[in-house]
Amino acid sequence: MLTNGSGHLEVVELSVDQWQRYRQIRLDSLISDPDAFGANVEKTEAETKSDWELRFEKVVPIVAVANGIDSGILTIENLSGDFGATCWIGGCWVNPKYRGQGVMRAIFDYLDENAELRDWKVQGLGVWQDNYSAIAVYESLGFENKGEPVPSTSKPGLFYQRMIRNAVTI
Repeated sequence: MLTNGSGHLEVVELSVDQWQRYRQIRLDSLISDPDAFGANVEKTEAETKSDWELRFEKVVPIVAVANGIDSGILTIENLSGDFGATCWIGGCWVNPKYRGQGVMRAIFDYLDENAELRDWKVQGLGVWQDNYSAIAVYESLGFENKGEPVPSTSKPGLFYQRMIRNAVTI
């Protein structure tokens, strides 16, 4: 349920045949918050069906649906990463209309419920070092800063902070 009590919230994994849905949510995130991501809307809009389908070979898009509306997303990729990470989280975004209502918490609860089975036990992500609101959200979910900020390859001159979280397994 949404924390404001306004309705139903579910979390779903998208499959490759839902590539257009994934594309639309990603474009919505880039239009809404272009400075939060390494990608840009123009390049993302130009990607083909094949480009989108190939992403599913690497990542699992996980979407929160509030009252039938896609309200938040992240992708998760299994890998051996920095600081013992077994997976890497990218593209975290919540539609501004749904922020502060437990959307990202619901997605991470879903990750935790599947952590053992999917090897999502040690979760890593990168966030721009000056994105204080996102850092606060990640810290509230149990992430901790690790290491020094790393220079971005997609946006020269910017740095991202690596953060790590151990799943809360049930």
